[in-house]
Amino acid sequence: MSGHSKWSTIKRKKEKTDSERGKVFTKVIKEITIAARVGGGDQGANPRLRTAVLAAKAVNMPASNIEKAVKKGTGELPGVSYEEVTYEGYGPSGVAVFAQVTTDNKNRTVAEIRYLFTRYGGNLGETGSVSWMFEKKGVIYVEKSKVKNEDQLLTVVLEAGAEDMSAGNGNYEITTPPHELENVKQALEKNQIPFTEAEVTMLPKSQVKLEGKGAEQMLKLMDALEDHDDVQKVYANFDIAEEIMEKMGVS
Repeated sequence: MSGHSKWSTIKRKKEKTDSERGKVFTKVIKEITIAARVGGGDQGANPRLRTAVLAAKAVNMPASNIEKAVKKGTGELPGVSYEEVTYEGYGPSGVAVFAQVTTDNKNRTVAEIRYLFTRYGGNLGETGSVSWMFEKKGVIYVEKSKVKNEDQLLTVVLEAGAEDMSAGNGNYEITTPPHELENVKQALEKNQIPFTEAEVTMLPKSQVKLEGKGAEQMLKLMDALEDHDDVQKVYANFDIAEEIMEKMGVS
């Protein structure tokens, strides 16, 4: 599996812990607020908002919190004005790192992000320095244990607009063009095939294999960036072997 796939699995495990719940709530609320501001408060007409609300429900966020975040986004309630920013740079061994950030203070955030890159053997780059190494795609994960017939799953997703499906690490990873993600999700739901995650993401076009100190530093950088309150998503093109991740206790 790719570094993206493995890191996504690790991240899901982290988000389920009580110690992370406060940070997860903060990030989900920011996403709901911006989604509502950009596309309106109607989930039926705003796929991004619908996805954000589903993410909020997945971490057991109270309905009142969700409603307030939507109303702050639409302007029905006063709230903080957030701005979406992307930061690009390099991690250890030249790994490309692309971070999507939501902040109310760009000067503070960029200083903190630059510090994290430097601390873990990387450096913050200019806009456009690594974004060309990634492709915007829809990605859906389906647990292998939930699928009785792999061929049927492949047929369902391809007919709905998916581009590819691969297997590994206990999951099927389905990739779609961004605009087909909702169609594939609906097809899975119609066929009663549960999925653990569905999102528009940035997939790397190539991988940088890491081991030893470089792998350790890279995982620490990813963890530090994910842990930052303003960072919504982090993508990187590292590839670390399963056995190495197991030794580090992160798989």
